[in-house]
Amino acid sequence: MYHYHQDINKDDVVISEMQDVVERYPAYGFSKVFTKLRRAGHPWNHKRVYRVYCALKLNLRRKGKKRLPSRYPEPLVVAGDMNQCWSIDFMSDSLFCGRRFRTFNVVDDYNREALAIEIDLSLPSARVVRVLERIVDWRGYPAKIRMDNGPEFISVTLADWADEHAVQLEFIKPGKPTQNSYVDRFNRTYRTEILNMYAFRRLSEVREITNRWIREYNEERPHDSLGDLTPREYLTANSNQENSKSHWT
Repeated sequence: MYHYHQDINKDDVVISEMQDVVERYPAYGFSKVFTKLRRAGHPWNHKRVYRVYCALKLNLRRKGKKRLPSRYPEPLVVAGDMNQCWSIDFMSDSLFCGRRFRTFNVVDDYNREALAIEIDLSLPSARVVRVLERIVDWRGYPAKIRMDNGPEFISVTLADWADEHAVQLEFIKPGKPTQNSYVDRFNRTYRTEILNMYAFRRLSEVREITNRWIREYNEERPHDSLGDLTPREYLTANSNQENSKSHWT
């Protein structure tokens, strides 16, 4: 008498690849999951993939709504280290012709350093994530980012990015800009010294003057809250102190 013997490990690769697709695209049903697997070059036939799909009970997935981060922020405190908390916000202004543009501002709460001011006619959530990744390339990931409840910030795009890199998103309460006072203060300075100071004809002019101003702000401007040090001086001074402590411990 012959008995059918099933190799319990033969579907391991199918399971692994399928789970990768499902985790990355949780809203996809079987048809799209199968298409993604075939486009990735896997030769498995439709029946085999569907058998594994059902065995993993993926056909019974509950398509619930994705939870966004809590909007009950902790009290504003002074950050104790670089990248402990970044503050982000949008501003808007207009060119001389009347066309509106936006700026996306990023500040490190620890030393009040301007990490980026992105300028364009439109700055959707995908662009916000690209700017954050550009900063991360030279500064590393923040532990937390504080922001208001703007549509670009409450998007699933930003929530997915933060979840992937273990970055906590902290939203201020609506109508409470003082809960994001570091970037709010920065915005006022930027508006007074740049946006209200010049009549810009082109976005290229806004970007050029803004980039010069960021360098001056970070490297030349003393801050009362930093003991009259510039943001870069404050960061260097405190890094040296930490290195001295480690040397003597």
